[in-house]
Amino acid sequence: MRGSHPHVCHPLHYWPVPAHLASRPSLPPFSPRISVSSSGGVRLAHRSVAANMSTAAGDSSSAALTKLAPLEAVLFDIDGTLCDSDPFHFLAFRELLQQVGFNGGVPITEEFYSANISGWHNDALAGALFPDLDHAEAMDFMDRKEALFRKMATGQLKGLDGLQDLCGWIERRGLKRAAVTNAPRENAELVLSLLGLTSFFPVLVIGSECERAKPAPDPYLRALQLIGASPDHTFIFEDSSSGVRAGVAAGVAVVGLTTGNPEKVLMDAGASLVVGDFRDPKLLAILQQLDPAPADN
Repeated sequence: MRGSHPHVCHPLHYWPVPAHLASRPSLPPFSPRISVSSSGGVRLAHRSVAANMSTAAGDSSSAALTKLAPLEAVLFDIDGTLCDSDPFHFLAFRELLQQVGFNGGVPITEEFYSANISGWHNDALAGALFPDLDHAEAMDFMDRKEALFRKMATGQLKGLDGLQDLCGWIERRGLKRAAVTNAPRENAELVLSLLGLTSFFPVLVIGSECERAKPAPDPYLRALQLIGASPDHTFIFEDSSSGVRAGVAAGVAVVGLTTGNPEKVLMDAGASLVVGDFRDPKLLAILQQLDPAPADN
């Protein structure tokens, strides 16, 4: 928990999009996935069009996963991987950035969020979004954004399709596991609790508690060390390009999930396989090839 700071910029202070973000190319457009009902509830609609794309290089890239046998461990990112939490993060950022006059008070788009915010840790985001603001004030904004996210997400979050089946598959085989995230610890612990996965993960690694957060490999290297697993017999589930790069830099094969980014973005970052969710036939085929005998056999 960070200490309290003076409130970040007054709503009448208009903050332009920093030049280094405004000039960054945006991602291809997404199909609608967020709607707000008249009662204020968030409804998650269809995600990226890329979630239904076929992977032309699927056979060759997934070969890296089949070489992991015997499988020893599986590591998971949290936001956008265990659950589709990005819509709540996006709505929280959009609301508070508009309040403080970011981009002249024009709401950020989902494309801007995906290209410039998703997957990054708060210290980096504070400097990127508010480069001319005192860091303590910028971090106060991030703290308030996280509090709004927790309020929005409570009672709304659900695991990705196939998550519970996958967790059961992992438990029955006695595989090691850890959750590795750039989210603040309070957020991570809340999400795991809401999903009923607190006891499933014996290890939780927070990026800001490492020397370097993702996209540096440090969080995944620490997770491997804490659970005593070899990178040669482990793979990672990730949904962001920064997370995929972190896993690849740690020497671990990565399965990308298209909950927040198009397939091409994840493949370009180094993912060995890209799937839509945990029921994707491509993933199930890989797991069948890697399938170690259940621990109770």
